[in-house]
Amino acid sequence: MDNTLCKIRDLYRAIAKFEHHFVEMYGISLNEGMVLCTLSDNGRQTSSEIAEALGLSASNASKVIRSVEEKGLIIRQVGRDDKRQMNFVLTSVGQNYIIRIKEAEYQLPDLLEKAVHQMI
Repeated sequence: MDNTLCKIRDLYRAIAKFEHHFVEMYGISLNEGMVLCTLSDNGRQTSSEIAEALGLSASNASKVIRSVEEKGLIIRQVGRDDKRQMNFVLTSVGQNYIIRIKEAEYQLPDLLEKAVHQMI
């Protein structure tokens, strides 16, 4: 019998365990951290670009973006070419945050460690 579903469950639990520690360390969720990572890697992004990068629905992405914005880690900017378009960029606080996150050493649950190293 195929164990795919059970393996996904175990991976999901490993991610949840990692997120618990991540929240304790940084005071932000993984999705919030991934918004910072996306903006750090790609620069100015629209909410739809962020949603696509994170694999979130538009409404979920809006909630995450609003939360990160309320924490002062990103700001909205009016589009350069299209004044109706909103873009998001890291604030200096957000830039410092993502630098700390990217430079940190993490103790990952074993299953998550294997998964991450297979991606590299």
